[in-house]
Amino acid sequence: MRAFFYLKTCNTCIRIQKELNLPEGIALRELKSTPVSKPELEILKEISGTYESLFNRRSKLYTSMGLKHEDLKEKDYEHYILDHYSFLKRPVLILDDNIFIGNSKKEIKRALLHLNNL
Repeated sequence: MRAFFYLKTCNTCIRIQKELNLPEGIALRELKSTPVSKPELEILKEISGTYESLFNRRSKLYTSMGLKHEDLKEKDYEHYILDHYSFLKRPVLILDDNIFIGNSKKEIKRALLHLNNL
């Protein structure tokens, strides 16, 4: 799978997309209009190792729902990510068996190095 999951209303996602200069063949997935499906999420989890690594703790819903004070388990993370697009940390870049999650400088640098080696 080669895909870039992002939000078109997120300036950070758009900036990173431009910075990565994604080559042809990488599917662009706008999460609000086409949320991640259960089979796709299972692939993301398989590559990343956990649903928790894909979970966005900066989501406004995370705060408003009081999830910060709950002891979430893997099934909870899966449920919330499938329930609302904002719970998936973004952007997410999948390049075959490699995954790059979030917008940290370290993660973007890792993605750039990988893309340059394609």
